[in-house]
Amino acid sequence: MGTTSRIYRYIGKEFLFSFFVCFCFFFFIFFVNQILFLAEKILEKHVPLKDVFMLLVYFMPSMISLSFPFAALVACLMTVGRLSSDNEILAMQALGIRHIKIFYPLIVLGIVFSVSSFYINDYLMPYGTIKYTKLYRQLIFSNPALELVPYSVKEYLDTVIVTGDIKDNVIQDIMILDKDKDGNQRIITAGTARFLSDEKGSGNSVISLELHNVFSHVRDQKKRSDYDYFTAKRMVYNILLANMSSSVRTLGPREMSAADVYDRLKKMDEDFQAEHTSQLAYMGPNIAQAMSDWFFATGTADRAALVGNIRIQLDQYGEIYFERNTDRNYKIHKLEFYKKFSLPLSCFCFVLFAFPAGLFSKRSGRTVGFGIGLIFSLFYWCMMFAGHTLGIRSDINSFLAMWIPNFVILFIALVLYIVRFVRR
Repeated sequence: MGTTSRIYRYIGKEFLFSFFVCFCFFFFIFFVNQILFLAEKILEKHVPLKDVFMLLVYFMPSMISLSFPFAALVACLMTVGRLSSDNEILAMQALGIRHIKIFYPLIVLGIVFSVSSFYINDYLMPYGTIKYTKLYRQLIFSNPALELVPYSVKEYLDTVIVTGDIKDNVIQDIMILDKDKDGNQRIITAGTARFLSDEKGSGNSVISLELHNVFSHVRDQKKRSDYDYFTAKRMVYNILLANMSSSVRTLGPREMSAADVYDRLKKMDEDFQAEHTSQLAYMGPNIAQAMSDWFFATGTADRAALVGNIRIQLDQYGEIYFERNTDRNYKIHKLEFYKKFSLPLSCFCFVLFAFPAGLFSKRSGRTVGFGIGLIFSLFYWCMMFAGHTLGIRSDINSFLAMWIPNFVILFIALVLYIVRFVRR
């Protein structure tokens, strides 16, 4: 084995050791946050420890996907900082090994981490989310107190449930505010409510409440002065679990694979085009005809009138595409699609930044590298959060919103390379 190969193995081992330590650090932070959530929402409701453990296992891909990029950044800074402070990089240069060659094993591992992060984010996270949601829904049905707690007000989409005391699966003094099938506002009150067992085998989709001593009041949405009411000794009220549980993680664009998000975006575009095809087909020739009439018009008054007509039609044409660009659901899907590539690739971008940055650490290399890594992790996270927020609330391009953090890191890395190597 040659000297260069041994050095590569040595640097690789140093990087992998630092990565393991940093990964455990970031994973522990996210893990503790989830434990606190489970302790508040689940453990106090006497849920079996086996189910709590499985919920943690299913949630782990989300924690791992977030831990990978930041662990790669801090680990590379610690590795390069330690080698630089101990003059080992200087010794390697004395052996005739250039800086760029010392960088090779870090680049390779950065690519490996990026690919691994993408796989976890694109495959394991959707799988874990499906399993997590399925198990949590089962827990809610077997123990509805996970969502309905004594003396509380819970809001689920268009439904508000106000509960009194709850004991032995019986709710005292319950009030439900919702809308009926015609969209009229409705208030239902009952002296007691009891959770029904899943007699029809639909336990993963519906929770049924058996209400006793019921009074219902409905106000007509069109004729606000008209009211209807009824009383009943018994009534069964069904609640969809998908609407009820704020803790159940639905399979949104963040938890879907990149291919699935792309297919959904494509379907949204097709639906949008189909919805506006006739309108666009009608407006296009009209605009072309109006512009032709303006071109051949001779009178000033005629030209002015035609210009006004063209502006009106162009405004209408633009409103259609403005509607597309302001669709919140569409924008969220686009942002998450680009994020599925930008976040995993940040592992590689962080390595490109960390190598020149770590060389500036002459003393206490690992400590300084760890501190710089935490600062830039927070900086990157803030940029990603700001990009996602601006991508939803403004007209900023979704690709730029998710990739600007990486571009900023690469730009800083380029500046450091120039300062560290080119100008010397």
